[in-house]
Amino acid sequence: MSSVQANLCMPIFPREPESLPAAEVLKGPREVLIIVERKEDWSSYLPSENMLTAREYLEQSPSSDSGKRTQVINLCRNFKYLGHGYYCSLLAEARGHKVIPSVRTISELARKSLYGLALDDLERSLDKALAQHPCADMEGFTLSLYFGKTDLTPLQDIARQLFEAFPCPILLVDFRKGDSWQIAGLRPGALHKLREQQEDQFAQALDGFSRKVWRTPRSPQVMRYDLAILHNPEEQLPPSNARALENFVRVGKTLGIDVDLIEKKDYSRLAEYDALLIRETTSVDDHTYRFAKKAESEGLIVMDDPNSILRCTNKVYLTDLLRSQALSMPATEILYRDNPQELDKVGERLGFPLVLKIPDGCFSRGVIKVENPLQLREASAQLFEHSVLLLAQEFLFTEYDWRIGVLNRQPIFACQYFMSKGHWQIVNHKAKGSEVIGECRTVAIEDAPKEVVELAVKTANLIGDGLYGVDLKQVGGSVKVIEVNDNPNLDAGIEDGHLGDELYRLVLEDFVRRLELKRRGAIR
Repeated sequence: MSSVQANLCMPIFPREPESLPAAEVLKGPREVLIIVERKEDWSSYLPSENMLTAREYLEQSPSSDSGKRTQVINLCRNFKYLGHGYYCSLLAEARGHKVIPSVRTISELARKSLYGLALDDLERSLDKALAQHPCADMEGFTLSLYFGKTDLTPLQDIARQLFEAFPCPILLVDFRKGDSWQIAGLRPGALHKLREQQEDQFAQALDGFSRKVWRTPRSPQVMRYDLAILHNPEEQLPPSNARALENFVRVGKTLGIDVDLIEKKDYSRLAEYDALLIRETTSVDDHTYRFAKKAESEGLIVMDDPNSILRCTNKVYLTDLLRSQALSMPATEILYRDNPQELDKVGERLGFPLVLKIPDGCFSRGVIKVENPLQLREASAQLFEHSVLLLAQEFLFTEYDWRIGVLNRQPIFACQYFMSKGHWQIVNHKAKGSEVIGECRTVAIEDAPKEVVELAVKTANLIGDGLYGVDLKQVGGSVKVIEVNDNPNLDAGIEDGHLGDELYRLVLEDFVRRLELKRRGAIR
């Protein structure tokens, strides 16, 4: 055993419990377990009570201590279906343990048809990454990644992304060069096959990964749960402003929740947490949806959950859903790019002005008001460049829209969003300064019109039991649903205008409720 390995392994798997540095004690009880197929596979590393053979782990009785948190690092020799490695990950998940690799990762790595789609974006950057490296003259090579780490500096960013997509302790990546560099294959590696230099690299990576698991507490208070809030500090119109995020952190402490603000770069850290709250504008085709999917697959409680994102971000889905349930909405028609002759007929049926929308627009983007057939043709041609389907909707002007916040099938706040000054929408992207967004007024739920609140709750309940913002218009004596937002604004000074800290408490307490249900096995 090299001195490097000895130094690295001692803090992670100490011979004596008291030798663990105080800075690495986790909030609440937690342990890291190393699973190997045979004891000799660990012979190059320090002996540790944290190391178990696959047979020992599989024969363990499930722990009755539901409050104990465990990270399992599965280093079995292979992960064949129904083999030792497969069953260790499967039972780890059944026992509520965090495990790497997960059964999902094992299954995806078994077939290129499953993992191939995730490689497209990475392969586009391979030629640039390898341009100045000796590997550029090769026809192919295999790279060993240890917890997403490599000593091939130009490929470190790609290595990190591969680990985020397929978390596996040892991942072998086959690179092949044709007209351009491509990733020809991915497969798990085996601990017992590492050479001495590779053992040192593995030990360093294991140390780094374990230090993230045994991360430093930021306060001496023992918290019940860890909640990650995904946000983007650079976003111009975020769903929660900086002061609201601070309020989540502050109120969380009073509930025994350690709230941590994370960003896009923290994807690989999701397994550290019990729950995820997304406070960044969601889209199916960007990292926010991947975060939601990843969190769900890791067993986290997540808002917005992937299904809610899928259902709410597409207005075509919502239109069809509202129609099927006979819920009131503005007169709406779906336009097809391959059926241009319908444009003139839509104008006749809905009348002018009317509103054109792309299905996944947000914050008033991709929404155009047209006054006549010529503008309709011009605007549709512009929007059809982004989507094969568009929505045409009758224009209903009101001074403000109602936004009803719904959480776990109950209304929690009511806001009036007024149109931007001199504009027909709440957000005017062409305006400057304070005129970009119209004024907002928050009222108590009981002071909002009963019919508005009831329709909002009924509509949100069609999506799920998460956190939603339902937009509605009151026109004459009727109420119409405009859209459902999976990622509603929770801004300090606006949505919390009536409830104050109670708004953040309601959201956080619902996370606690779901986590407690999960702990008791009521939900998965």
